[in-house]
This record gives sequence, structure tokens and C-alpha cells, in this order.
Amino acid sequence: MGFLANRHVLVTGGGTGIGAAIARALAGEGAAVSLVGRRKGPLDEMAATLPKATAIVADITREADCAAMVEAARAAHGPIDIVIANAGVAPSAPAGKTSLALWQQTIDVNLTGSFLTVRAALSDVARKNNGGRIVFVASTAGLKGYAYVSAYVAAKHGVVGLARALSVELAATGATVNAVCPGFTDTPLLAGAADNISSKTGRSTDEAKATLAKDNPHGRLITPEEVASTVLWLCSPGAGSINGQAIAIAGGQV
Repeated sequence: MGFLANRHVLVTGGGTGIGAAIARALAGEGAAVSLVGRRKGPLDEMAATLPKATAIVADITREADCAAMVEAARAAHGPIDIVIANAGVAPSAPAGKTSLALWQQTIDVNLTGSFLTVRAALSDVARKNNGGRIVFVASTAGLKGYAYVSAYVAAKHGVVGLARALSVELAATGATVNAVCPGFTDTPLLAGAADNISSKTGRSTDEAKATLAKDNPHGRLITPEEVASTVLWLCSPGAGSINGQAIAIAGGQV
């Protein structure tokens, strides 16, 4: 029996990448997991690998979907104790060529989607003295600027601000709210970015990944498991006084 036995975790973007690694880590400590995403296939495949997991298809940018998502999660595993708001997108374009549609999509998924996810489950997570946890998966882009991803940087700065505001609002309930801020991480999202760089520059995908890795001070990509380990600690009893923090996982100073 792990320290998350009898706890119910909801993970958005839980079918692949960082979300899947977090789901595995928390399930390994005994948690029941509700995996949320837009694609049923990866969610079902991931759920099949975990001891107690349910796949829920939802679009977190839609208020009605988030309400239905929480109801489905409760029906499967009872009240939600922990929310991992992980789903995100990272399109790139120079600021002057960032269309309103691209801007809005990026804000909708990364920031508004995170808000709607958490708000839908808030009455569960903030049950008095339940020791609830909310962890936003932000980015080092929530702590500093990057060129050619202005919408993403703005959205992730918003996520960090949302985490800090909620941490104060919920402190008296015993729930904690934090953000983890990975640097460039070896995920399908990063692979897509590398492919985009490759198509525009003529460099190979491996060369593009190496260029991105250089932004991390230790010169390599972060692994999803490293992010998951930090999230697991934030969900542990020993992290009960860690609240309102934005924790960089980047191999050095951000």
C-alpha cells in the first residue's frame, strides 16, 4: 500500500508524455487515476497499464466537457483528491505573425483549460482537512521569456499566476496548489516542435532536439519521469506546507 492508497487523481493530457509519466508515478503509490484527453486510443492504452484507471474523453476548453469529465471521474472512483492540470499545446510563430486564432487556441488550452479543469473539481479537492492537491504543469516559459512562442509564454505565465492565487484562496482548507515548470522535455510535444524546426531550417530532427536541449543548463532534455517525480513529491504528506510555488525542473538556474 503506497501513500496514495484510497486517493483519486485526475490527470489531464494523461495519455502520453508528461501526463502519462505522472499517472504511472501516482498509480505506483496506490492512487486510482482518471485519465483525461481528447483522443480515446492513447487514454485506453494507458489505462490498461495501470491497476485502477479510467479513460475519459473530454475537451478541457469546453465548460460542459469539464463538468461531465468530473462527473465521470467521480462515478468511477469517488471524489477527486488530486488534480494534475497538465494538458497543453505549444505552437510557435513570430509575434508579428501570430494570428488571433493561434493566440486564442494557445490561451484556451493552456490557461483557460487549466482553470476550467480545476474549477470543475474544486469542491472535491478543497474538502476541509482532506489534504487535497492541485498541481499545474506549467513550463520554464512561465518563468521567463522565449522568442517565437509569445502566446505560449503568456499562457504559462498565466498558469503560474493562477496557481499562486489559488494557493492563497485554498490555504485554509488544507489543500495545496503548486506549479511545476519543466524546461525542454523529451515528449511528443517537443518532437513536434523539433519537426517544425527541421522543416523550416533543413536541419535533422535530432539536430533540432539537440538545439532545444542546449537551453537547459545541464545540456540535455528533461525526462517525463523527472517531472513526475517532482509531482509525486508534491502529492506526498511531507509536502503539505509547500504551497504557491513554481518549481523549475530545468537542470539549473532559470
